[in-house]
Amino acid sequence: MKSLSSILCAAFLLIFLLPGCASVTVSDYEGRTPELVLETFFDGPLTAHGVVKNRSGKVIRYFTAEIRAWWDGPVGTLDETFVFDDGEVQRRLWKLTREGKGRYTGTANDVVGTARGEVAGNSFFMEYVLEVPYRGKSLEVTIDDRMYLVSPGVLVNESEMRKFGIRVGEILLVILK
Repeated sequence: MKSLSSILCAAFLLIFLLPGCASVTVSDYEGRTPELVLETFFDGPLTAHGVVKNRSGKVIRYFTAEIRAWWDGPVGTLDETFVFDDGEVQRRLWKLTREGKGRYTGTANDVVGTARGEVAGNSFFMEYVLEVPYRGKSLEVTIDDRMYLVSPGVLVNESEMRKFGIRVGEILLVILK
């Protein structure tokens, strides 16, 4: 027969530790301010400044980006030019489409298929598969993009990169309006 202390210990683990295992969703930020309205923030010129980390967390690249953004009805265009510390230049042309209350889809020249995203409160989460140049070839990685509006002109973006479900890197950047 199990002792009372074993039963209490198991109950403690179930009550207090398992909820911490649940993943964070964009709806967790519902009602947070300042409210992120994609059509307002991503309109006009913006700059981005960030780092790319490998799977162990070491910064392996730095970059800046110039972003030109505009909307035509429910369709937004983000024309992004990235310049990396080694001189490499990459361009990504996003087309974001508002699909309904807080929901967006997106396509880009180096995105495989369609990105799916959702806004709630001050946050925008988007998931997609990105073709990344790697050793002269192209590698497809899944991107879990999470953006947080921390003030009207500052958006913090963290992106986790996965291949076969295994974390292979991370991108951290700040976008300034």
